[in-house]
Order: sequence, then C-alpha cells, then structure tokens
Amino acid sequence: MDFADHFSSLAGQYAEFRPGYPDALFAWLAETAPARKRVWDCACGSGQASRSLANYFDRVIATDASMAQIAEAAAHPEIEYRVAPAENSGLDSHSIDLIAVAQAAHWFKLDAFYEEVRRVTKPGGVIALWCYQFFSLPEQPVIMKRVEHFKDKVRPYWPPERAYTDAGYRTLPFPFAKKIEPPEFQIEESLDLSHLLGYLRSWSATKLFREANADINPIAELEKELETLWGKPDEPHKITFPICMRVARL
Repeated sequence: MDFADHFSSLAGQYAEFRPGYPDALFAWLAETAPARKRVWDCACGSGQASRSLANYFDRVIATDASMAQIAEAAAHPEIEYRVAPAENSGLDSHSIDLIAVAQAAHWFKLDAFYEEVRRVTKPGGVIALWCYQFFSLPEQPVIMKRVEHFKDKVRPYWPPERAYTDAGYRTLPFPFAKKIEPPEFQIEESLDLSHLLGYLRSWSATKLFREANADINPIAELEKELETLWGKPDEPHKITFPICMRVARL
C-alpha cells in the first residue's frame, strides 16, 4: 500500500532532532496492557518510542513504511524493526498486548488501520495513539514569539491531516467502545539553539515550504533573529510539548 511519505527525505534529521517521550508514559502503558509480552510500535520512525517500550515489554515489533526511517533506528536486542505499512503489518493474528502509535496516526488510512488493529490485538489488548502539540518556551516569551511567527509562515504547507494534531486528536476517528482516560503527560527537554532549529527543519511543513519557495530559507531567517536573543548558542532553554492521547481496550 502507498503511504503518506513526508519524512523519508528527512530521516536523518528526524532521528537526531525529534523529541523523546517521558518514561512515565511508558510505565503507565505497561500497567494498562493486559501483559508485557509483545508490543507493536506502529510507524516507529527511527525508534523514538521503541527504545522506551523495550524497557517494559519483552518484545517490541517496530514497523514503519519508510525504509529510510528504519535505517536510522538504533539496534536493540529486544526490538525487531520491520518495513511495513500501518495497514498491513504482517503480524500474527491476536498476538499483540499493546499497540502504540506515536505522532503518526493522523497520516494513516484509518479504516484499514483499525481493521488491522482488531486482527492483531489479543482480547483485552490496548491501543494507544498519541501526538504532541506545538511546544512552548515558558521562560523565553520573546524567543517564543519569533518561533510562532516562523510557524505561521510555514503553516499553509502542512498537509490537511495535521489538523488532527492541532485538535489534540479529539477529532481523530477512534471507533472503540472501551475507551480509557489517560493521565496527563508532557515532554520536557532543554535544547540549545542548533537543536531547536534542527527540530524545526524536520517539520513536513518546513520541507514543503522550501520546495515551493527555493529562494526563501525561513530557518536561516529565524536563526538570524534568534542569534541576538538566545544568549550563547549552546546555552539550553527549557522547552515543553503537551501530549494528547486516545486509548482504548479491545
């Protein structure tokens, strides 16, 4: 099956600059799953969630439709990486305790994916979809204002599916009756200027903006603005991303 391939050409940047997730999120998922034998990390990218899941589950099957993304994933003895689309995983029927999808479900063909979810999940198994929304720099409002201006510039180039993340997945179709209310989680990191700019380069909207406007480099413009505001370039500033989740038991 074809897939929304927005990140293969950015796989190296994605692996280096995309944030990880708090350990408390994975501890809660492990407590919520009926067992800790096998978890499917669907659309794993370069393994940001896979490595954390491996701390709690005996076996992680991590799939992504992009071979370039899988190639960037770090090897781990408890993780089996496979190239496969979300809608056709190749997993055995009723073999999975937990399906985890981090920052990716909005790109799927959801009807076909949910059919696959029902096929591969054990009775009582759990599906957890999550995304993180636009970050904040709580201690740097002036810098944040410049970053928001950058976001407004590239915003028209996000594919329409991005609206699901802007809505915190509340509008994402999720046809499961036994929904579970998760705790609140957020990502907290400290980034220097180069890492923040690297993360912004990894956005699909940034890539598409550059393809459509070869003579304009919004990252370079932002970097010039922030050089005088950031302080020392290698000085880290606190950054937070709110996490939004949809969870259910099958």
